[in-house]
Amino acid sequence: MPNLKELENSMPVAPLKLVALPSAERMARRVNDYLVEFRRSIHNDKVKNDPAFHGYIESNYLAHVAIPRFGTGEAKAQFQESIRGKDLFLMVDVCNHSITYQMNGYTNHMSPDDHYQDLKRVIAACNGKAHRINVIMPFLYEGRQHKRNGRESLDCAFALRELRDMGISNFITFDAHDPRVQNSIPLSGFDNFTPPYQFIKALLNSEQDLIVDKEHLLVISPDEGALDRAIYFATVLGVDTGMFYKRRDYSSIVNGKNPIVAHEFLGENVDGKDIIIIDDMISSGGSMIDTAKQLKKMNARRVFICCTFGLFTEGLAAFDAAYEKGYFDKVVTTDLTYLPPELYDRPYFIEADMSKFIASLVDFMNHDASMSNIMATTEKIHDVLNAYNNRQEVELDVE
Repeated sequence: MPNLKELENSMPVAPLKLVALPSAERMARRVNDYLVEFRRSIHNDKVKNDPAFHGYIESNYLAHVAIPRFGTGEAKAQFQESIRGKDLFLMVDVCNHSITYQMNGYTNHMSPDDHYQDLKRVIAACNGKAHRINVIMPFLYEGRQHKRNGRESLDCAFALRELRDMGISNFITFDAHDPRVQNSIPLSGFDNFTPPYQFIKALLNSEQDLIVDKEHLLVISPDEGALDRAIYFATVLGVDTGMFYKRRDYSSIVNGKNPIVAHEFLGENVDGKDIIIIDDMISSGGSMIDTAKQLKKMNARRVFICCTFGLFTEGLAAFDAAYEKGYFDKVVTTDLTYLPPELYDRPYFIEADMSKFIASLVDFMNHDASMSNIMATTEKIHDVLNAYNNRQEVELDVE
């Protein structure tokens, strides 16, 4: 864990409690395990003797909360233990469609709207008793509806203002579609983190023969919206970057968006190079597969897809077919949102684990400590690359 001494020399804001909504239980359990490990390894005599550190070292930081539903589909939230004076971290995954509930005899799958409503119920159940309420929402609710064009709603900004008015102190999200939406709550805490370190670490652990330099690797943005991510990633890796421009048909709307007519490539020659495509999400995946297909037609050696959120809204059949045809080699995505269980059986899937990173965030925020070291991913990526290259050199020497 980074800068443990900084935590050893500071006091927590209040006793820590994780509140896992049903949608985020799996991630919360893993975060809890890391927090238990972190705090048992801390070296500070005050932790054991000072009343201010009461409840600091525990075997479990998960609070017991229930969200039962009535037959009509209505629900309520109820804490089954005292949360008075606690520093609460509420974890919710608004994209977890695997959770169902009964309504009038029918089985409904929970939508992002249902998860968001449950989050508000849990906040309301705190009833002003908690010392502080922080929300960890990896996929920003309505994040793709962050700006208004014509006669339409401004859902993301409204949701953030609603949570602020309910008493949220800090809001934590990952790879927001457009982080400028935080301007709707300029006086509230809003942190947006990105996982490039976890991407490169997972990819290097999986692939043993990557050569990270300008002659062998290229980072590609599948559209202009992801260009900033690609430029940062390429700069840290010391390689070139390129971009596909999505030419759309703005005269029609299909499934809520303008259909893509063609992908136009802007960038260096990809012939014989390994390619990393980086973006914030895989929704249906059609655009990503088409991008990978075009790169392979341009004689790219291998194509690796790195996306923060693997939503796979239309299932895995298209990816299975594309993999069989050789359009891409690996898909790296985080565990920040629900992933279908069958994805773990696919030969092309690599999971980038984010639970340890979230546990570090929670621990540092609970101490009101600076998170600059957690956010300093450039140095971490360089360390991973150096270790990877040194390992390769050792192997080559042995051979």
